[in-house]
Amino acid sequence: MFPSSTQCKNWMFSCEEELNTLRDRTNLKHIQTYGRHVNDATKYEFFLTSEEEKIMVKRYELHLRDFCKRFQPPMPRCVVGTSFHYFKRFYIHNSVMNYHPKEIMVTCIYLACKVEEFNVSIQQFVANIKGDRDKATDIILNNELLLMEQMNFNLSIHNPFRPVEGLLIDIKTRGSLHDPERLRPGTEHFLERASLTDAILLYSPSQVALAAVLHAASKLQENLDSYVTDTLFGEDGKGKLEHLIESVRGIRSMVKMADSTADRNQQKILDKKLEKCRNAENNPDSEIYKKRMQAMLDEDDDLYHAISAQNYSRDNSALNMSIPASPEVA
Repeated sequence: MFPSSTQCKNWMFSCEEELNTLRDRTNLKHIQTYGRHVNDATKYEFFLTSEEEKIMVKRYELHLRDFCKRFQPPMPRCVVGTSFHYFKRFYIHNSVMNYHPKEIMVTCIYLACKVEEFNVSIQQFVANIKGDRDKATDIILNNELLLMEQMNFNLSIHNPFRPVEGLLIDIKTRGSLHDPERLRPGTEHFLERASLTDAILLYSPSQVALAAVLHAASKLQENLDSYVTDTLFGEDGKGKLEHLIESVRGIRSMVKMADSTADRNQQKILDKKLEKCRNAENNPDSEIYKKRMQAMLDEDDDLYHAISAQNYSRDNSALNMSIPASPEVA
């Protein structure tokens, strides 16, 4: 149940201002940690601003959507929805200057495949990635534990797809709308756009689902007001109706803004800026990162050899044990 889930308890926020405050704090913390050598007056000429970080995240949300659409074998929508949740969660408390969105994006999708039991191997997964697939494999596997840790291992996601199915069934059985299946294309389009906003961090899956169904109905010039007020809520639920209407309006308002993205020139400028201010310790192309990875591999090799030597010594000791003679049989 959603009300008792970790999603509801730990990853739902009261308003956009709260989310923006958390993201601003993340941006400032990164600059304070890595910007001691930069003059305060020029720090935002070198580092990304909080607003620029949001633009970068938004851009890679679009890449996430497109990657999932092209993925082979075809990806279930629950995997796509869960990927968006993971990606948004990660960048509430982490800066894009510390972990590049293109690397976290594919890690989120790969982890979502596992959690939602969409069984693809890492080889099948990276076959959908252009470029160096061995490098992509290393990046995904190296970031997987980090991603889980940053979400406090809260991996279960309640998406709005199931509530939508419940609403459509209910409209068919208790509503008066002719052929409710007509609502499905508009509903799915709305949910796709909603995933590009913060609505999924602010409103429950059932609220997002209802907003999607009502939006689809309005596009067909159909009215479901009486279904919501009289059938869905009835007399006992009238006290909650005002809050629900406000939530639906808020969701629909956010979805209207889902397509606003930076122009290509701005994207190029931000890409160049990120390459300069990116934390080299987490950049797979940097010498610092490569040395750190090699040191970890060497440490693992030393541990393996130590364990092997210990096992060898124990096995030899066991083989050299004296075996007592069998007692004589009378």
